[in-house]
Amino acid sequence: MDINPATPGHALIVPEAAFADITVIAAGRSRRRAATAQRLAVRVKDRLGAHGVNLLNSCGVAAWQTVFHFHVHVIPRYADDPARDPLVLPWQPTPGDMSAIAAAADMLRD
Repeated sequence: MDINPATPGHALIVPEAAFADITVIAAGRSRRRAATAQRLAVRVKDRLGAHGVNLLNSCGVAAWQTVFHFHVHVIPRYADDPARDPLVLPWQPTPGDMSAIAAAADMLRD
């Protein structure tokens, strides 16, 4: 879970193996990350009631990458989300409510 969530239920896919960004990951490994992102996107819609999902990966400083370990943000989007139009990049992370983050994590676990 992202501790500075853009929306409620904002989760991260972070591989254990350290890759600086998507350009240096072997194809087989990137396919697994895509499948994981798909599963989590379905889950946030089903379990959190999201109306849509943004998948976000920043690759390189020019694309606002600040953490140089490949990861994908899975950002649930809600029809009444005031940040929806537009999701401004880069968003300014602010600390989230840890109990709400933990509750969303519990709902997304197997």
